[in-house]
Amino acid sequence: MGRRAVVLIARSQDYVLGWYLARTENSRAWAALMSRIAPPDVVVTDGGSGFEKARRMVWPDTVVQRCVFHAFNQIKTGTTRRPRLLAGKELYALGLRLLRLDTSEAAGVWVDDYVAWCVRWGSFLEEKTWVDGQLRLTHERLVRARNGVNRLLEAGVLFSYLDPVLCEAGVVASTNNLIEGGTNAPLRSVLRDHRGMRLMRRVKAIYWWCYMHTENPLPAAQVLKVMPTDAMIQARYDAINEVERHHRSISHFGDAIAWHELHKAGSYRIDWD
Repeated sequence: MGRRAVVLIARSQDYVLGWYLARTENSRAWAALMSRIAPPDVVVTDGGSGFEKARRMVWPDTVVQRCVFHAFNQIKTGTTRRPRLLAGKELYALGLRLLRLDTSEAAGVWVDDYVAWCVRWGSFLEEKTWVDGQLRLTHERLVRARNGVNRLLEAGVLFSYLDPVLCEAGVVASTNNLIEGGTNAPLRSVLRDHRGMRLMRRVKAIYWWCYMHTENPLPAAQVLKVMPTDAMIQARYDAINEVERHHRSISHFGDAIAWHELHKAGSYRIDWD
């Protein structure tokens, strides 16, 4: 939601599992979301800021699959869609192949071809040029693309979806297209169709959408009985002084509202953590 807030969302194949509102995407926010969800066998991620640090802390035994489409985009950023240099053309072709690998054997061949590319163009990528009195890499974007792929291979997160042990329980996704197309796109559409809503209303719209796409949402009438009202949210938001508003209120709001508590029964209302 611009620079004022971000909603982190986790989902399974069929349902939204949890969400968390924060000022920015960071390890603390990811940890707050992940701590409310049972550790999965494998998680597919685009490698957002702070995610890996939070995963090591909260889900240390969960296997990571980096979205191969995001990995391809990382390569494409370095080569462009129409690379002029032969090294760029070959790396871009490797990136396209990355999207179509469906067996461990094919992945092994891809890695061998990629390593051969690195060796073949190693000296070329080390070339440097004087720019404004500084010696800089001549093909800096290609070097960044190569280094990015190297980090993914060293971390072992590029081909987790082909691991036969993980696949015993079912198909493991190679991309996070499910959350991009099945969650993020509809949410962007909601916000686009209701332009002009103030921040708190946009937050509530996202929360409502996420909640209604969980596995067992309560009927809307029952949710309304326990949901924090606009006045409650706005009062808490306005209580922070103007200087600290954008630094504390959104993160505090994310800490305070626990929508998973809507299913808890008891003699008292549970509106806040």
